[in-house]
Amino acid sequence: MAETPCTLIAAADIDEAFRSSTIDLSSSRLLGKVIGQSDEWFAEASNLINPKPPISGNGKVVFTGGWYDGWETRRHNKQEFDYAIIKLGPEMIRSGGGFIWGVEVDTAFFNGNEAPAISVEGFAPATAMTSETEQQALDDKVLEWGHGKGEWRMILSKQPCGPSRRQAWKLQTPTERPYTHFRLNMYPDGGIARLRLYGRPASPTPSNVTGTGGGPDPLRGLDLAAATNAGRCIACSNEHYSSPNNLLLPGRGVDMSDGWETRRSREPGHTDWAIVRLGAAGLVKSVVVDTAHFRGNFPDKCQVWGIDWTGKEGEPLGQTDEEGWMDLTGGLQDCRAHEEHIFDCENKVKGAALSHVKLVIVPDGGVKRLRVYGVPVVAR
Repeated sequence: MAETPCTLIAAADIDEAFRSSTIDLSSSRLLGKVIGQSDEWFAEASNLINPKPPISGNGKVVFTGGWYDGWETRRHNKQEFDYAIIKLGPEMIRSGGGFIWGVEVDTAFFNGNEAPAISVEGFAPATAMTSETEQQALDDKVLEWGHGKGEWRMILSKQPCGPSRRQAWKLQTPTERPYTHFRLNMYPDGGIARLRLYGRPASPTPSNVTGTGGGPDPLRGLDLAAATNAGRCIACSNEHYSSPNNLLLPGRGVDMSDGWETRRSREPGHTDWAIVRLGAAGLVKSVVVDTAHFRGNFPDKCQVWGIDWTGKEGEPLGQTDEEGWMDLTGGLQDCRAHEEHIFDCENKVKGAALSHVKLVIVPDGGVKRLRVYGVPVVAR
């Protein structure tokens, strides 16, 4: 097995190493799914991609044995390894998959039954799979390989794991191709609480924009800001309660915890803001500011700006009164509780493609989602 050039990241440095520049592509929040495993006698493999931190079973015992928040296989594996197969969300697969920058394996609360070692492989189809039928056929193909080599490519070669700890490896260079399916191999058996596949989705292009759901809305277009379409927040004024990257998640969430919420401000004239780099520069048709689940802590007002930063160095982190920023909402607009605020932009952008947007909230509060609907014109 060829060694993968990578750097071991200390547990205390994992978030700093990955969270600002990548996302966990395999997360169930992004509709990632465990579609197969060699064994899950003690604990289900689906727990691997739970976005929440693992919790202790506190000695709880169930029919199969001790309860663990993770994936645990039975003892005495006759094969070289146990495996779990994870696929990315359907929208990321539709756009081609995701590029991997690093891998985290968390063995929290597995002590004496932890996985001694792991490796991660990936599969990249030759063409984007745009329909449900094509994606199901792809799943079936991957599952048939079982313990075999199949068409897997090594992403992270065999690495040792320790008990009850976070451990991560940063690849020397991100993968050259985007992957849609992954096989986590555990040598020879044992338990893993969480798997994080840090990276960036392939950008949507005019040629791979097809489908429904998280893909193009028949009336609005594609959500260019969606995390599944390679959108990501690059800066914000405050994230006291939760990350602004939650703004870009699929769906309307489950409660306030998976939105963006800032601390209460006390200074007159205060505003909070978040800047989003779109997955692809595009012609924006409309924006949506959704305050779902924020009923007593939604912003008083909001405004969305856009700019074309394509070809320039760095990121547009300046004030919106600087040259190039366009007002997409027609000034500050009143916000209401638990509601989608929809703003038509076509007449405001006048055919200009945008690469970044800036959400401004006055004076503070919580927003669940930011949608930027349009048509991609330049791959990012």
